[in-house]
Amino acid sequence: MTVVDNINEVLELDHVESHLHPEPSYDVATHPVPTGLEEIWRFTPLKRLRGLLEGEPSDAHLTWEQQLPEGVTLSEISTEEAQGLAVSAPLDRLGALAAANAGGAVLLDVPDDLVVDEPIRITLSGDSTDRTVWGHFVVRVGLHAKATVLIDHKGSTVYDAFTQVVVGDGAQLDLVTLNDWADDAVHAEQVNIRVGRDAAVRVFEFTLGGDLVRTSTNVDYAGPGGSADLLGVYFADAGQHIEHRLFADHTAPRTRSNVLYKGALQGQGAHTVWIGNVLIRKVAEGIDTFEQNDNLVLTDGARADSVPNLEIETGDIAGAGHASTTGRFDDQHLFYLQSRGIPEDEARRLVVHGFFNDIIRRIGIPDVQERLITAVEHELADV
Repeated sequence: MTVVDNINEVLELDHVESHLHPEPSYDVATHPVPTGLEEIWRFTPLKRLRGLLEGEPSDAHLTWEQQLPEGVTLSEISTEEAQGLAVSAPLDRLGALAAANAGGAVLLDVPDDLVVDEPIRITLSGDSTDRTVWGHFVVRVGLHAKATVLIDHKGSTVYDAFTQVVVGDGAQLDLVTLNDWADDAVHAEQVNIRVGRDAAVRVFEFTLGGDLVRTSTNVDYAGPGGSADLLGVYFADAGQHIEHRLFADHTAPRTRSNVLYKGALQGQGAHTVWIGNVLIRKVAEGIDTFEQNDNLVLTDGARADSVPNLEIETGDIAGAGHASTTGRFDDQHLFYLQSRGIPEDEARRLVVHGFFNDIIRRIGIPDVQERLITAVEHELADV
């Protein structure tokens, strides 16, 4: 029996049933069509998924463009090969349908010990919402390797994807995702990440466009010492539904997770959903975790739902906590700026930029940081 087999066996034996995260499985039949009453679906407007839950096959594809530094490869693998990797199976129907209907997977491979100094860039573009696109993407970062992967989503589409991320022991990965879709796009995606022993992962997710975007990012650990930072920024306009679901599953001792998402909303019917869940299993002694979500409501008619959850099965932890805030502008901040001669509109812009920049500045990719700052400025022009 291999090390991977041992890890998977332990995780299966220690699996905890949760109303927030059902049994993982590639079998679509084990994930019933939701009614909207289930805990993991109750915030999602199911009709706006445009038939994704029915899972009709399609041979439509997004357009792929890539910039691959030396030593990094992009190839096609079978669905069976992807399923054999040491990553959790899909946790909901959308993830299982994407894996089943994609007809294989695309593998981005960073070999052992390779240090990639420049970002690996993948751009996925759609040009129509007439047909459903299914996607299965795998990112594999080898032992002690180091890389930054940027995945940029653009255009119009109805897209459902299952993404697997395998981070080897001692490796470091920054995974940056931009969901900058056209106004009519529908995007559902599940990202399952397994963090190796003493490995470090930072995930940045930025959602600005789309009619409906629902993403689920799930992290577990293949050994002690793993670290995961899940960071996100989102901005919803009138009529948009943006939903982010985060799950840090501490399956090994002395692991760490930190979740911080910030969102802004404006316009009638703008709706954001943030669900954070941390599960600390009995074996996960000495772990440290914190999750936080902050929302800034800019106009009347917008709604932010924020639900942090913390499930603890051991008393031997270094730290655990969660927080959530939703509110309008801080009047004291605005008064301070206006008292120094800054007009009210400009003062509001400065407050919003300061709200988001704490996360944006951490990316370390200058052109992406500039693009996001410009996008926020564009959104604020409509306030």
